[in-house]
Amino acid sequence: MEREDFLKDLKDSKRQWDFIIIGGGATGLGVAVDAVTRGYSTLLLEQSDFAKATSARSTKLVHGGVRYLQKGDVALVMEALRERGYLRRNAPHLVKNQRFIIGNYKWWEKPFYTIGLTFYDLLSGRMSLGRSLPMSRGQVIRSIPQIVRQGLKGGVVYHDGQFDDSRLAVNLMQTAIEKGATVVNYAKVNQLLKSSDGKVSGVVARDELDGTNFTAMGSCIINATGIFVDNIIRMDNPAERPLVRPSQGVHLVVDSSFLGGDDAIMIPKTSDGRVMFGVPWHNRVILGTTDVPVKEFVLEPKALDEEVDFILETAGRYLEKKPQRSDVLCVFAGLRPLAAPRNGGDGAKTKEISRSHKLVVSPSGMVTITGGKWTTYRKMAEDTVNAGIKARKLPSKECNTKHLKIHGYLENPDRSDRMYIYGSDLEEIRKIQKENPAWAEKLNGESDFTAGEVIWAVRKEMARTVDDVLARRVRVLYLDARQSIALAPKVAEIMAAELGRDKNWVRRQVEEYTELAEGYVMA
Repeated sequence: MEREDFLKDLKDSKRQWDFIIIGGGATGLGVAVDAVTRGYSTLLLEQSDFAKATSARSTKLVHGGVRYLQKGDVALVMEALRERGYLRRNAPHLVKNQRFIIGNYKWWEKPFYTIGLTFYDLLSGRMSLGRSLPMSRGQVIRSIPQIVRQGLKGGVVYHDGQFDDSRLAVNLMQTAIEKGATVVNYAKVNQLLKSSDGKVSGVVARDELDGTNFTAMGSCIINATGIFVDNIIRMDNPAERPLVRPSQGVHLVVDSSFLGGDDAIMIPKTSDGRVMFGVPWHNRVILGTTDVPVKEFVLEPKALDEEVDFILETAGRYLEKKPQRSDVLCVFAGLRPLAAPRNGGDGAKTKEISRSHKLVVSPSGMVTITGGKWTTYRKMAEDTVNAGIKARKLPSKECNTKHLKIHGYLENPDRSDRMYIYGSDLEEIRKIQKENPAWAEKLNGESDFTAGEVIWAVRKEMARTVDDVLARRVRVLYLDARQSIALAPKVAEIMAAELGRDKNWVRRQVEEYTELAEGYVMA
């Protein structure tokens, strides 16, 4: 079914849902998959597009969290390493084994990091992706040709996962629908409904594309809105204190030549006490990240000059080819919904707030999930559904997601083909490209992306705006923001033909997308 079919059913029916999930990022989509595969009737409503906010702006890592190990949070690391293993098994078309190298410039670093990372391996048990090993100076240089050589004594290699975040979100959406859930983007919840006993019993939502309102009734309402959880909490209880604290993380995308190989670099301690990564991704390198407290949550956060300078300066100390502002193909900022300390204190730095997730059940029976990270999305979803079952006294059913193959599952994708991210859908996209010779053509002379991929995104991946396609379906915005602006008119025309839109729609889409994408271009 398409988005419009789902909405027609929602507006026409008086169905009672077991679970209504507000939020279509990593957590909400995970909850939808968990709930529907247990056999519960499941509805998910997302105010914008799937993974529009934080979930598309990660470092693209599926990892246990070496930094959390440094802080002694062994339980969180063990949970994340387990979940890393499940995710790699369940979505091998999107998650791969990535080698990370720590260059050593002091005599004690090689034994120190080898021991620590060997412990990291041991915690992963049977889910290990490979052994951590010391490296000679020559091995490090061959692996990362652009690493600073002066003073380099050797290094340590370890293994973690690397993935495409918003592509995984799209595949989770497709998985939930295939299992029987109703999942709709651009459906914003503006009001919570309550029964006579004060329990949350439904939602009033607005179709953001046609402006109509509709009501949905449900036994258990899940607030999985990430950085916007407090907005929903205030609908339930205007006097409730904020549950999350915003922290901004910025990434810069540069050409692959800045590392010069297929391995990632990890800088274990920057000047602000964080770790920093340079990670190969779709023939680019992602540099980041930062951790800066901010005051408000917005859908399109902007990188601060000091964050950009910090990343460039730190990367420049470890790479022979030092990235400059003019080298940056995309700068993107994401906001972390960190669970705020509940002791009333405000002094903790954001990097010291636990990354573990937090569940809160309100007196009205609404379940709110916050915190966490992409790697642990499945466990967060399992815990959330369990909490909802208990809070609303639903019949208990076992979780089925540990070994659930995610839509697009393909065991050994050809990663030399840039379209490997489509997994098992690739053959269907090839059929679309053969259906109409124009759809096999590239969108322009500089891009590899084709019209057929835009058609696929509209027909099968619920893309409804140019931003949906270029940012979260084919990722051009994150690979080269300027190039994505050049592609916008062609994408808008293809979408308009598919969706039955007029020239005014095309013009507005191009204007809106251009304004948005200019925020990703390095000034």
